[in-house]
Amino acid sequence: MEAYTLSQNRLLGRVFFGLFGTLLAALVGVGVGTQIPMGMIAVLSLVELVMIFVAMFRQRKKAIGFGFVYAFTFISGVTLWPIVHQYAMTLGAGLVLKALAVSAGSFLIAAIVASRTSLDFSFLGGFLFVGLMAILLMGLVSLFTGFSSLASLIYSLLGIAIFIGYILFDVNRIARYGIAEQQVPWVVLSLYLDFVNLFLFVLRLMGVLGSSDRR
Repeated sequence: MEAYTLSQNRLLGRVFFGLFGTLLAALVGVGVGTQIPMGMIAVLSLVELVMIFVAMFRQRKKAIGFGFVYAFTFISGVTLWPIVHQYAMTLGAGLVLKALAVSAGSFLIAAIVASRTSLDFSFLGGFLFVGLMAILLMGLVSLFTGFSSLASLIYSLLGIAIFIGYILFDVNRIARYGIAEQQVPWVVLSLYLDFVNLFLFVLRLMGVLGSSDRR
């Protein structure tokens, strides 16, 4: 039997309730990460990467469940801890909280705009994919050459623009076209990744600006 399409309001409600659950799971993961040796966190980073690929391929044939999504976001929280800790030690815990607040506010505004507007943001798909490939390539290059302050600033701003664009694209697609019920966990996972990547790029931007201010 074909999966039925949920009504728009119920669909959005279930997606955002699921997203709230993933953020709670990630928060628990961050707390657990404070107690785990770095070697174990490195292993979990590989597990997280494998789970992303598993989710992508499994979604094509059979929907992933919320159990998988919450397990992934918990592990994601654990692996986020060293990054958050590094910024907190370097620039202060207040900066991390500010980055989180800015990311949450930006996500909320973009989601409201995307769900309420009459515009169709589906045209962004191609541009966002090209932009995502660009920042992935820049990230790989930086591993070998490093980034200047200007390059870090451009990289951070480009990343923020891309993931705000993905929030607009994903939420707008749900609001305009709906999705099948079994796709809800995958959509929740996609929005979680949008939010986390947005947070990391906002954090990076604040780190770049903070470093410039101290000079």
